[in-house]
Amino acid sequence: MSSINPSPTPQYVPPPAPGPSGGNGKIWTLFGLVAALVAGNVYSVLQLNAVKEDLSKTRDALSAEITKVQEAGNLSSQSHRHTIDALKEQLDASRQQAAMAAGQARIDAIKKTEELTAQLAAEQRKAQAQTNAAISKVNDVATSATTKIGEVSNEVGTVKTDVASTKSELEKTIANLKRVVGDVSSQGSLIATNANELDALRRLGERNYFEFNIRKTKDPQRVGDISMVLKKADPKKNRYTVEVVVDDQRVEKKDKTVNEPVQFLTSKAKQPYEVVVNKVLKDQIAGYLATPKVQTPRAN
Repeated sequence: MSSINPSPTPQYVPPPAPGPSGGNGKIWTLFGLVAALVAGNVYSVLQLNAVKEDLSKTRDALSAEITKVQEAGNLSSQSHRHTIDALKEQLDASRQQAAMAAGQARIDAIKKTEELTAQLAAEQRKAQAQTNAAISKVNDVATSATTKIGEVSNEVGTVKTDVASTKSELEKTIANLKRVVGDVSSQGSLIATNANELDALRRLGERNYFEFNIRKTKDPQRVGDISMVLKKADPKKNRYTVEVVVDDQRVEKKDKTVNEPVQFLTSKAKQPYEVVVNKVLKDQIAGYLATPKVQTPRAN
């Protein structure tokens, strides 16, 4: 902004001093006053013109400054407007990208959900198939078990019938067994004359039974916990002679008959051992050895 410069102050010129004449002095005094008034007016006019000029310059300077400020404001407004427009464009682009990303994310989420749903359905079908297979297998096993139970029940019934029949036959066989007194004990003992009767004796469970079939030799043959040597066999008379080796001793049982209980004592038991020959052949005999169930050493 331009500053106001004051004009130079006009110099005051005093009127000439009055002369000796009084009239002329008044004229000159009046002339001096007029001149001073004119000079003051001139000064005022000049001063006013200078002020007007300075005001005009100041107004022009202010107008220029205002124009600059307006232009600068317009430029700033345009810059801000451009900046705002750019920001709006970026915001719109970001919104579009966000919308697109959200849409893609939604599509991906839907796709993933569909895949998981399909996988879950497949697993459920697989589990259901396995469950159905297991149930079918259990049903088959149950059916098979029921069938087997029925078969076992039938078999049990059959076994019961067979047991009853066998028991009846056993009782009948035992009833038919002969009780014969041996050559050692005064008490009679049941003897078996064939395989069925020997089986019946085994089922009674009173004694141990060892079957034998020995030939005539020089060496003793083991039967149970004893040894025997066949000395003689007469099939025509159904007689035989044997030598029993027990407790390191030899005891001869001479001229015995078929189905006769041949008894002898040992140190192993209080009750006697018993040999029964059911068949006599040439140089050969067949029968069984009966020993006590309880082996209680006999006191000497």
